[in-house]
Amino acid sequence: MSRAVKAPRPLIALSTASVFPDRTPDAFEAAARLGYDGVEVMVSADAVSQDVDVLRRLADYHGVPVLAVHAPCLLITQRVWGLEPWGKLIRAKDMAEKLGARVVVVHPPFRWQRDYARDFGPGLERMSEETDVVFAVENMYPLRGGGAEVAAYAPNWNPVLMDVPHVTLDLSHTAASGSDALAMAEELGSRLSHVHMADGTGVTNRDEHLIPGRGAQPCAPLLEQLAADGYPGTVVLEVNTRRATSREARLADLTEALEFTRKYLGRPGPAGDGPASADGGRAPADEGRARAEGQASRAASPGAPGPGAAGARAASAEAVA
Repeated sequence: MSRAVKAPRPLIALSTASVFPDRTPDAFEAAARLGYDGVEVMVSADAVSQDVDVLRRLADYHGVPVLAVHAPCLLITQRVWGLEPWGKLIRAKDMAEKLGARVVVVHPPFRWQRDYARDFGPGLERMSEETDVVFAVENMYPLRGGGAEVAAYAPNWNPVLMDVPHVTLDLSHTAASGSDALAMAEELGSRLSHVHMADGTGVTNRDEHLIPGRGAQPCAPLLEQLAADGYPGTVVLEVNTRRATSREARLADLTEALEFTRKYLGRPGPAGDGPASADGGRAPADEGRARAEGQASRAASPGAPGPGAAGARAASAEAVA
């Protein structure tokens, strides 16, 4: 995993999935408030997550760029953007290009998507020739039961074994598959283009997406290795906060995740101040403080421009209607 040329420090992004059951606009607000470098948009049934114009307004309003787009290739998003898998990737690429995102995260094909699976590697290569956007294939995991193992993905759930040039390494998925995350990162080398930082305990068939440090994955050693190797990509916090009992509890979880990631990447908070507190009592830095004050001023103005969370929810409702 060593690289001869040192790259700029990795960016730390928040997945919009990390605020579920809250919505996409809430993720932008949380990322701005806590001091994340950007967001990864999980394209889902939430209409805002599919709307480039609304996403651009959210990014501009909160001063939080979209750094990656996660294509709707989960079981629960099979009908988002239609059923044709290549069509989904084309739309995800178009969204990424329009928003200035560098990466599209994609899962390996499901086994029943036979034609898609057969042409998956060559198809990604052809698409990559037409864009600067990177298609980073995410590691998944097999299902186990009764001593048997069933793979739901083809040609493999593990992109380390696939002929693809770019890979997303997800540490909740390494926990679920029983894989060695450090060994996978080492074997991937320069193919490691994107990281989903989360934790897991390794319970069979459970994709936990715990806050880093709360499970058994080598989250800290991996982050330290990425920093030492000059990893040039983005580290995305894709964590499960749905058990949070309040909005402030969710923000506290996301603050903990950000602080952990900054610590082991060797990145202090902006201007050395550390991340903002979840209660909003301390701004992250001079730049973040000015941004927060500007947002507060706009929010206080009755005719303030920009969507904000409420405006984006209204846009979502209009899109659904």
